[in-house]
Amino acid sequence: MFSGSIPALVTPFENGEVAEKAYRALIEWQINEGSSGLVPCGTTGEAATMPAEEHFRVVRICVDQAAGRVPVIAGAGSNDTRVALANARAAKEAGADAVLMVPPYYNRPNQEGIFRHFEAIANGCDVPIVLYNVPGRTVTDIHVDTMARIAGAFPNVVGVKDASGVVQRVSEQRAACGADFCQLSGNDDMALGFMASGGRGCISVTANVAPGPCARFQAACLAGDYGEALAIQDRLFPLHRALFSDASPGPVKYALSRVRPGFPAELRLPMTPAGEPSRWAVDQALEHAGLV
Repeated sequence: MFSGSIPALVTPFENGEVAEKAYRALIEWQINEGSSGLVPCGTTGEAATMPAEEHFRVVRICVDQAAGRVPVIAGAGSNDTRVALANARAAKEAGADAVLMVPPYYNRPNQEGIFRHFEAIANGCDVPIVLYNVPGRTVTDIHVDTMARIAGAFPNVVGVKDASGVVQRVSEQRAACGADFCQLSGNDDMALGFMASGGRGCISVTANVAPGPCARFQAACLAGDYGEALAIQDRLFPLHRALFSDASPGPVKYALSRVRPGFPAELRLPMTPAGEPSRWAVDQALEHAGLV
């Protein structure tokens, strides 16, 4: 259902408010450069700082600007199952093609609790669901057997954004969930190995800044041209690293302000701008990638 380079979009802010014109321009650039999907209101989009009304306004803007040209996978997770279900319904009403759902964070449920959480969402809303397994942020890990149980029980759970950082998970999940279960990398720096193991694409931070190269990288992987993919990986790898040299999305918003002069790099607390060492790393990586 989903494949290729799918940017986890930043949300531009000006004077504390969503900068709609800049957001629409970013979306248009992404589509024109070959991105094959869009993720509004994920972690990179600072969704944790948005009240619900604003969150789904941003989703509606993204859906409107995309205008059916690429699918929109809206961030909709919560550590409260009732809120997550309400978010899924709101995302569907806003026109999203699917939702991206983390397991509950902070609460730290066991595997049965994780299964029951997704059971309630899958049964309560018929929108396609992409699981988001990111133990480094949620402190909960969807185990392979739990993922297989979820995928087997609920046809509208269609795939996973895997940010576990464990490349062999791709093969384990492929064996457990089936080859048709859509696996998307959540780590740009590991996407080459992920794709070679059976991945179908990447929900990417770097694609915010380098949508064309990221789209060509994914196209090469999907075509089995790993020589071309490796050449692009070598070009982008320093940028993959630099964009996480300080708390995200500080570095990526700084990078966008370099690549697209005038792009608003404002963040919402508790996120703060990238520090000087991070900005230096981003500058060097942008030059290495030929983006400035």
